[in-house]
Amino acid sequence: MKFETQKIAYWFFATCMLLFTLQIVFGFVMGFAHMGLDGLHEIIPFNAARASHNNLLVVWMLTGFMGAAHYIIPEETGREIHSTKLAYIQLISLILVGVTAIIGFHMNWWEGRKFLEIPRPLDYLVVVNVLMFIYNIGMTIIKGKKTTTSLVLFFGLLMAALLYLPGLITTDSQTMDSYWRWWVVHLWVEGVWELIMGAILSYLLIKLTGVDREIIEKWLYIIVGITFLSGILGTGHHYYYIGTPKYWLLIGGIFSALEPLAFLGICIYAIVMAKKGDRQHPNKLALTWTIGCSVMSFCGAGFLGFAHTLPQVNLWTHGTLVTAMHGHMAFWGAYGMLIFAIICYAMPNLTGRNRMNTAASTFAYWATTIGMVAMTVAFGIAGIAQVYLERKMGMDFMQVQTELEIHFLGLVLAAALFTLGFLAYVYEFIKSGTPLKDISVGDKKYV
Repeated sequence: MKFETQKIAYWFFATCMLLFTLQIVFGFVMGFAHMGLDGLHEIIPFNAARASHNNLLVVWMLTGFMGAAHYIIPEETGREIHSTKLAYIQLISLILVGVTAIIGFHMNWWEGRKFLEIPRPLDYLVVVNVLMFIYNIGMTIIKGKKTTTSLVLFFGLLMAALLYLPGLITTDSQTMDSYWRWWVVHLWVEGVWELIMGAILSYLLIKLTGVDREIIEKWLYIIVGITFLSGILGTGHHYYYIGTPKYWLLIGGIFSALEPLAFLGICIYAIVMAKKGDRQHPNKLALTWTIGCSVMSFCGAGFLGFAHTLPQVNLWTHGTLVTAMHGHMAFWGAYGMLIFAIICYAMPNLTGRNRMNTAASTFAYWATTIGMVAMTVAFGIAGIAQVYLERKMGMDFMQVQTELEIHFLGLVLAAALFTLGFLAYVYEFIKSGTPLKDISVGDKKYV
């Protein structure tokens, strides 16, 4: 750890782990409900569990990105974070908004728009919160040295904030409401979040492989270009059936087919840089998470996304568990594993204890990876069965859900393996302890 304010990242990472734990709990509630074991329905209705699960996903990942920014930006700019006090105020307010939203879902206080369910007053608080974060990071960059990695990271975070605003546009039209909602959801996860992903991967590869910064950042430019080329117009694959003009079938189909190129580029980029590097960094598991992220993101976000977003396929799979198959591996591979990679790299430097490269940490990597692959397979089998029974055979929706109950047994078992891996990761995170009080003390070999 080179800068005192890098300690801020620890508290964002700790919050991130807690929020992810809650997301998994709500995931199990839904999994058992799908198996017909919905004993908690009076306390946690399915709609509240689903809204909580989806929104916790967004919040814990954003918290992880913010933690990564607080760790990376000081090193990239060569100076401390602009305001430590503002950073902690922003974290506390983010937690309060998240807790209020989850409680609100269970009291039917929400908007009912997928991924944007939080009530409108909380939307405004989110905007204020993110503006505090952007100001703090922006002032740090303005006053420090500029690198491609730091600028791409900041631009991705800035655009994530700005693209939250279309979701605040009020309209009475269901079509227009869906149109603006996808500006937020799609252009986040398949647009600016990819910039954040590329920047964090760039930082990790520079640190872990020893490859020259100029070479790695040239790859970053290419990925940014492909992301903007495909991701923006690729939003059209969400417009097929919401009442928009037919030309979106063509635009969405073509550019959705190009979107995997960005993830393929990221995958090749990470693997080539890892092979090219001659530095034997002692934090090998951080590099394993980094490479795993690039491969799983291509499989989940790239290949599986392409497999069901072409109009001829999406006609049948839209709104089924096939979407959940793609979504789970995509979010985990592209962003979840990335956050775990930066935490794995940062913790030895923050705490002076290398607990993130133990046998338990290795188990955490493989258990979560295998568990997520198994969950994806279970969702895929259930989704294909749903498409056939519901959309080809014409069976009633609820009757089909009863037929799918057996498939969710496999899903819950896969989720249990994933959870064991996650708990092992959390155990080592806790055992690592809190950040060093004196940054001059500790093992510098992990920097």
